[in-house]
Amino acid sequence: MILPSITYALFLISVIGIFWALESSRARLWLLLVASLVFYASLQVQYLLLMVALLLVTFFIGTALVAPMDWRTPNARWQVAEQGWNRRRRWLLGLGIGANVLLLLGFKYLEGIGRLLGWTGISLARLDDTFTGLVMPLGLSFFVFECIAYLVDVYRGSPAAVNIVDFGAYKLFFPKLISGPITRFHPFLEQVERPRDPGLNGVVEGLWLIAYGAVKKLLLADHIAILVNLSFDNLPRAGSADIALAVFAYGLQLYLDFSAYVNIARGSALLLGINLPENFDAPYFTTSLATFWRRWHMTLGDWLRNYLYFPLGGSRQGLGRTCVNLMIIMLIAGIWHGNNWGFVIWGGIHGAGLVIHRLMQSLGKAVPAMAAFWLSLPGTILGWMITQGLVFSSWLFFRLPDPQQFTLALQRLAGTTADPQFVQGVYLESLGFSYGQLWLLLGGLFGLMGIAYALRRGLKLELSWPVKLLLIPLFSLLAWLLAPAETLSYIYFDF
Repeated sequence: MILPSITYALFLISVIGIFWALESSRARLWLLLVASLVFYASLQVQYLLLMVALLLVTFFIGTALVAPMDWRTPNARWQVAEQGWNRRRRWLLGLGIGANVLLLLGFKYLEGIGRLLGWTGISLARLDDTFTGLVMPLGLSFFVFECIAYLVDVYRGSPAAVNIVDFGAYKLFFPKLISGPITRFHPFLEQVERPRDPGLNGVVEGLWLIAYGAVKKLLLADHIAILVNLSFDNLPRAGSADIALAVFAYGLQLYLDFSAYVNIARGSALLLGINLPENFDAPYFTTSLATFWRRWHMTLGDWLRNYLYFPLGGSRQGLGRTCVNLMIIMLIAGIWHGNNWGFVIWGGIHGAGLVIHRLMQSLGKAVPAMAAFWLSLPGTILGWMITQGLVFSSWLFFRLPDPQQFTLALQRLAGTTADPQFVQGVYLESLGFSYGQLWLLLGGLFGLMGIAYALRRGLKLELSWPVKLLLIPLFSLLAWLLAPAETLSYIYFDF
């Protein structure tokens, strides 16, 4: 049951109908919990019990974190008792975070750690096949992030979930379960307990987000993926220009693919009266790397800031410590994506970019002319070119994380001519377009994204609900008729 599909559409319609027919918020929470269990079972039934077990562990540790002190303790020993109670809470928090992190590390990195450590005496290929290659539970990373956020919030003073149904409906909520957006418990529960009828505007917006997401996934991202996969699968025959085109195409594919999932998830939730946070805000039109990370995978960025960057000291301990913290955070973000060196390099590039940006900001305060330049039109254009050049070039390591792959790509990236068979087989026979035509198509798509951004951000123009209502059947039909023969899995399902 993937998003989008006929099966998912029928499932969603059924859940929506029952949800609004129920009057009790308790019954609605039960419905969301059961529907989410059914949804996950349709994808990976073998890991349903694992996800439920992790949910239960997090719930009970959260409950223990708010257990009151024994206030009957005599005054003379009250401070000692309070210190012991605080130590117990810290220990429980560490236990909860540790259980979540170790499970994630086990599935994601055991084989990679063994390779880095040079383990012998066991078959790493067999370990990969039986432990990581087959069985990474879908949604585990986002599930773990939400569990950690919940435990930290409760430790900081937020109320814990009163019962397991509330917490289970939140954690397993099917639209966001696999790839986010990352949400917090209390805002979600408030929306279910006090649901607002979406009304005509809300229904149209929800259906529009689903149809728009379907077009981005099936009509755009999956077709671009054909070019990307053919190019990188034939890397030894590709030339420098071909690799540059493939990297640019992959940047578009990744954005369209991931944002399409979020669109469909948000649209599905909106039809249930639940507003999930946005995850993207035109990140390819930002003029600094710091702004890029405020508008790319925004809920992950918020998570990294709130639960890693700020606890490390954020920017409160001087410029040097700030730069170190930025690098640490981005290296962790890279490691989270996978156990290959390419992800570490990708995180390091972004970390270094954020450090340079922070240093330039500091320098701009001392040199007003420099700060004024970056605010001018030439400075804005230059900032955009530098930012997106770094972002798109770093996607090479994200798409080819294995050292052998990205090393070969880097070797062929400078002054290498493509094998004639590559041009004939990849461009003309498989895709039916020449190299120049593909650049025009992808550049045109990027230009349309820029126009849409300018209209929305600069002129404050948005599509009205009647226009969206007219476009919904058109977009749905286009996605259905023009989708490639084989629907590809979402890229972020691998993470």
